[in-house]
Amino acid sequence: MAAGFSTASAKGVDFEAKITPIVIISSIMAATGGLMFGYEVGVSGGVTAMPEFLKKFFPVVYGRVEVGVDKNNYYCKYDNQGLQIFTSSLYLAGLTATFFASYTTRTLGRRPTMLIAGVFYIIGVVLNAAAQDLAMLITGRILLGCGVGFANQAVPLFLSEIAPTRIRGGLNILFQLNVTIGILFANLVNYGTAKIKGEWGWRLSLGLAGIPALLLTVGALLVTETPNSLVERGRLNEGKAVLRQIRGTVNVEPEFADLLEASRLAKEVKHPFRNLLQRRNRPHLLIAIALQVIQPLLYLEFRFLLFDYMILMP
Repeated sequence: MAAGFSTASAKGVDFEAKITPIVIISSIMAATGGLMFGYEVGVSGGVTAMPEFLKKFFPVVYGRVEVGVDKNNYYCKYDNQGLQIFTSSLYLAGLTATFFASYTTRTLGRRPTMLIAGVFYIIGVVLNAAAQDLAMLITGRILLGCGVGFANQAVPLFLSEIAPTRIRGGLNILFQLNVTIGILFANLVNYGTAKIKGEWGWRLSLGLAGIPALLLTVGALLVTETPNSLVERGRLNEGKAVLRQIRGTVNVEPEFADLLEASRLAKEVKHPFRNLLQRRNRPHLLIAIALQVIQPLLYLEFRFLLFDYMILMP
């Protein structure tokens, strides 16, 4: 059993708990980590279509797109290794950072991991917005990926652990909701900044990513640590006190006992990644992998169909 999960959650047990303001505020502030990820997903596509951005960092692509002989032929105009590195470096860095984030989430707690995510992201935003060459741009993009990796590891876990069982799904979906809001916000920003002449357009698009990063960083400083994390690290009295605070009741003994049991079971798992390959876990693993593979394929198919429609329009 994964650390931080409640045994009662799997059984559908509801403990006595009020929906306290501290839970709602903490969940909203933590869920801004989804805004960070969503904004980066949405902003890169718009920025790489801006002529001034291409002219500065990818002049070969700029030449194909802006001064190409056949402007109606879009095939392979954006085929450039540097541009591919710019786009993919965030995701590769995020994937790598997730493994380190799992360690900090477990040993340091959820709050410090979210704080690390915010710091990484802010530094990456500064480097991207002030970039003068491709190396500076890629370095900033890698740091953004590290921030996304740490946030994606800690934020959903934080939301799951701080929420009462009966509204856990509703609060946990805030992260995914903010991802989509971030994508929408990025596209709206790109729509406006694309009309700005000179370099200020793309710099503003990349720089505005600092807003959700600041919100997450400030939130990580203000929110309370989850009782699951405190119990996990042996701080039992502090964990019980926090549980009383966020549940708004003194009757937390049943839930606290459940947290102790979940922590004990989690510590008994010696090889969590090896356990994923066991026969009883294979259907769940295959479904999880299939979802991640099918979704982008469907998205790409939709984009190709839309692209073909735009080209074939009279």
